[in-house]
Order: sequence, then C-alpha cells, then structure tokens
Amino acid sequence: MADKVTLTKKDRFAVAFRSQFLQGSWNYERMQNGGWAYSLIPAIQKLYKGEEDRTKALQRHMEFFNTHPYVAAPIIGVTLALEEERANGADIDDTAIQGVKIGMMGPLAGIGDPVFWFTLRPILGALGATLAITGNIMGPILFFLAWNVIRFSFIWYTQEFGYKSGSRIADDLSGGLLQDITKGASILGMFILAALVQRWVSINFAPVVSQVELDPAAVIDWSSLAPGYQGIQQAFELVAAGFSISAYNVITLQDNLDQLIPGLAPLLLTLFSMWLLRKKVSPIIIIFGLFAVGILGYAVGLF
Repeated sequence: MADKVTLTKKDRFAVAFRSQFLQGSWNYERMQNGGWAYSLIPAIQKLYKGEEDRTKALQRHMEFFNTHPYVAAPIIGVTLALEEERANGADIDDTAIQGVKIGMMGPLAGIGDPVFWFTLRPILGALGATLAITGNIMGPILFFLAWNVIRFSFIWYTQEFGYKSGSRIADDLSGGLLQDITKGASILGMFILAALVQRWVSINFAPVVSQVELDPAAVIDWSSLAPGYQGIQQAFELVAAGFSISAYNVITLQDNLDQLIPGLAPLLLTLFSMWLLRKKVSPIIIIFGLFAVGILGYAVGLF
C-alpha cells in the first residue's frame, strides 16, 4: 500500500495565495472556474503523481463556480480535504466534490458583500480618507495595509477552517449561522454608512433669506485695531467676545434648514440616490447627474 499523501501547510498556503486571483480569468459561461482550477494546482500536483490523474482532477474543477472571491476560501479548504481523502483511496467521486462546492457557494456568497464591501471597506476607507484630507500620507498607506492584512488573514484562516473541518463544514454553517452573520454585518454596514452621510455629503443653499443691519456697537471697528499680528489677535478676541465681523447679519436658506434639522439636505440626497440605485439607474448616470445639477445650481446662485 502506498504511503499516505498529506498536504502540508506550505502546500495549503500556496493554494491560498493563488486564490487571490480567483477572478483573473472570469468568463460568462463558467465564471470563476479558471481561477478556481488555477488555485488548486499546487495541491493537485502534490496529491496526484500521474499525469492522467492530474488532468482529470483539473477537468473536474473546470466546472461552473461562482461566489464572493474572499468567502471562496472555506470552500477551497473543504475541497482540499476531499481531494486529499480521494487521493488516499477514499470512495469520493467527481459528483460528490462538485456537489459540496455548489452547495456551499450560494449561501456563502451572501456573506461577502455585507461584510467586506458594505462594512469593512467603508470603515477603512473613511479612516484613511480622514487622515488623507489632513495631508497625512499615512491615510492611503494605512488603508492599503489594513485592507490587505485583514483580507488575506480571512482567506487563510477560513481556508484552514474548511480544510480541518472537511465535509463536516456544511453542518458547522447550518442552523441559521449564515443568516445571523449576514444580518449583523448588514446592520453594522448601514449604521456606519449613515454616520458617514453627515461627514462626507455636503450641500449649501446660498439664497439669502434675510439681511439685518447690526448696531455699530456690536461690530468690530477694524480701523481701531493695532497693526500687524497684534491686530489679528485683537480681532480673534473680539469675535470670541461676541462681536460681528460684518455690519450685517445675513441669514441664508441653509441657516434656516440647519436650525430646522441639521444635515437634512445631505440625508435626502443620499436617500434619493439609493432610491435611484434600487430602480436600476446606473451609478455613472447618477454621478454625472449630480455634477450637472451642481454646476447648474451654482450658475443660478442656488448653491
């Protein structure tokens, strides 16, 4: 009897590294099948010594496959375990391996978007952008490093989880666990995005609602200030004391809206954009539409 062949951690790491290119040869017929087969090549070369066995292994993994590129990792792990058992004589046919892949890729696909695209990336992007707008070069660097460390760590550890669980992973993910993870990630993602609306969406309505002339005693007398930096310091002190820098108190439409509900206009714009997306309006059309409205509004004095 031949010695039992086992995939080492080095072999499994090579598969995890290649799985980052899962969508490198995406196609409309079988979608991620090319990247999937490419990911498994190091394992297939280790498990099967004959050229014919390797060819058959690659052929069975060229069938249809499609899921979120990151959550494919546990499916790869289970597949590695099944292929290892098969290479060591277990009665596992092509249909069983393909059935496990198809059975897992659908439920897991629903996790990837809310966890990665709608939660993790907006949080890291907001953190990096906050640093970047202050001129800190660590903004984009932090985003790049944090995103890739978290992303690949997830791929590696979930692949290991799938490999060690083997065919039992379907039971580990049953009982509503997938639904709970998806629901929780969606709620967290919506909370984060709602908090970012006030910070990143800005609308300023320029029309003047009222203009009231102030008492001269309430206005800074610029001619009486000392020259140079001392005058600037005096001006700041007077403003802090409640003096106005202008002879008129101008109230704009934006001031009234802010007194009513601060951030109302940005919120409505965000909700309107979401409504357009739900109506299948192209994001490109929405972006150019916002540009057009902004330019036109500025030209007529609305913004």
